[in-house]
Amino acid sequence: MLGLDQRALKIVWTVFLFALAVVGLYAVRNTLVTFALALFLAHLISPVVTLVDKFTPAEVPRNAALGIVYVVLIGALVAIMIPLGSAVADDAGALARRLPELLKGDVVARLPLPGSLEPIRARLAGAVEEWLSQVSQNVVPLISRLAGQLLSGLGAVVSAVLIPILAFFFIKDGKTLRREILASFPPAQRPLIAEILADLHLLLAQYIRALVILSMAAFVAYVAFLEIAGVPYAVLLAGMAAVLEFIPAVGPFLGAVTIVIVAGTSGYSHWFLIFIFLSVYRIFQDYVLSPALMSAGVQVHPLLVLFGVLCGAEIAGVPGIFFSVPVIAALRLIVVRLRRRSSAT
Repeated sequence: MLGLDQRALKIVWTVFLFALAVVGLYAVRNTLVTFALALFLAHLISPVVTLVDKFTPAEVPRNAALGIVYVVLIGALVAIMIPLGSAVADDAGALARRLPELLKGDVVARLPLPGSLEPIRARLAGAVEEWLSQVSQNVVPLISRLAGQLLSGLGAVVSAVLIPILAFFFIKDGKTLRREILASFPPAQRPLIAEILADLHLLLAQYIRALVILSMAAFVAYVAFLEIAGVPYAVLLAGMAAVLEFIPAVGPFLGAVTIVIVAGTSGYSHWFLIFIFLSVYRIFQDYVLSPALMSAGVQVHPLLVLFGVLCGAEIAGVPGIFFSVPVIAALRLIVVRLRRRSSAT
């Protein structure tokens, strides 16, 4: 008919539907991020709910155990964040008051540099001065953009409220959702889908718990070292580094660079101690602590991590960077499971 190949039409139609699905997912990416964060939170606190439910009398429903866990976690979070937030706010206020003074004059002249870089200090000073000039010229447009993003900031607040609510339903109805997903597939495919869902459940659980532990370990180690070494704004810098641990590859590097720059421009002279600590801790975390927390299924080659980070940043900004590693690891697990299934048959 009209000289069209039916097989070619089917291929074109499949490609069209796939492209349409990708466009649709991109259009609702903010909603997907909210649901994904809720799923991560559910995996994080699900073991605590199971433990509380185990020691709860049989006549008490699981929802009651889930409610108890939520109340305790919120109380613990408030108890921790009030003094910690106060310390971070004090450091941030002190740094904000000193920032105009620190940026005056020749910033590079006050920054301690190795002897090998002293001959190019003047060149570095010129580059920094040019960069600061460009920043000052863009202050007004930047303020305008920030004002225009106020509404999206309110949307982020709404998402922050929705995330624990959605996590509650994920934990409460997780088994029901799993049964419904399996029931939507033909009976012959259900064992494979069940295996894939089990793999993804284990992957997400290990990944998010490992990130939380790595972030907490980084905060404790950084704040202890910075306080002992007398680095200014220790709590603020340690808190920032802990948050950046959630961003793969790029986050820890940005945290380290910020610590060095803030310490150097604040007049801290023992910068080599910071370099030694950052190098030793990075080796310990990347080659000892992180492999111990994440299984081989979660480990992703550094080239894939960088590729995922760049693609995630282009697609969804910071959330895209955060989700790049688990998405790549999940796709890898699915491909491995499909290969095993095809080779077995």
